[in-house]
Amino acid sequence: MVVIRGEEADIEGVLEVAKLMCVSARTAPKTYGVDDILTAIITGEDKDKLADEMEKYSEEHGEDYWWVKRDAENVRNSAAVVLIGVRGTKSAEGLNCGACGYPSCAEMEKAVKTKGKDFIGPNCMYKLLDLGIAIGSAVKTASIHNVDNRVMTSVGTAAMRLGLMPEASVIMGIPLAALGKNPYFDRRGKRRYLQ
Repeated sequence: MVVIRGEEADIEGVLEVAKLMCVSARTAPKTYGVDDILTAIITGEDKDKLADEMEKYSEEHGEDYWWVKRDAENVRNSAAVVLIGVRGTKSAEGLNCGACGYPSCAEMEKAVKTKGKDFIGPNCMYKLLDLGIAIGSAVKTASIHNVDNRVMTSVGTAAMRLGLMPEASVIMGIPLAALGKNPYFDRRGKRRYLQ
């Protein structure tokens, strides 16, 4: 007889849900049906490196970024992190909406791609909408399976700095946990997964 402890089952369950979240992001509707969404699941030492990078970012930017250090602790206390990014510097060619700041998609695609403090631009507004829809679909999947989660820009920024999705111009991170209480919204108590 094999006995699987509850905590071990929780972690395995979170990882299965992380995979389902990537499927949800992949199958979410996209502008013109063109898929420029990227996904990854980060665990173990790589997850800790992500948290280290978040702490480094917080220290570099001073007191106004205290919350990034708090988010880093959340990442450390998570079973996994799902990254969802987008190749946003490609355009939804032909729409010419101007939301990117250029009068045509062709001009936006020719523009010099610049790294800002966190992300690379200019980005096609429709690609960013696709990213938002993919994220919404992924967190819905986590919610359906009762896995605690929160979308964090700070996680995406650290992932960009570490080059975890080199093709992405924007990345968001979603830490995941199955603990006795949600660690991402009620942050007064602490609980970690046992190592």
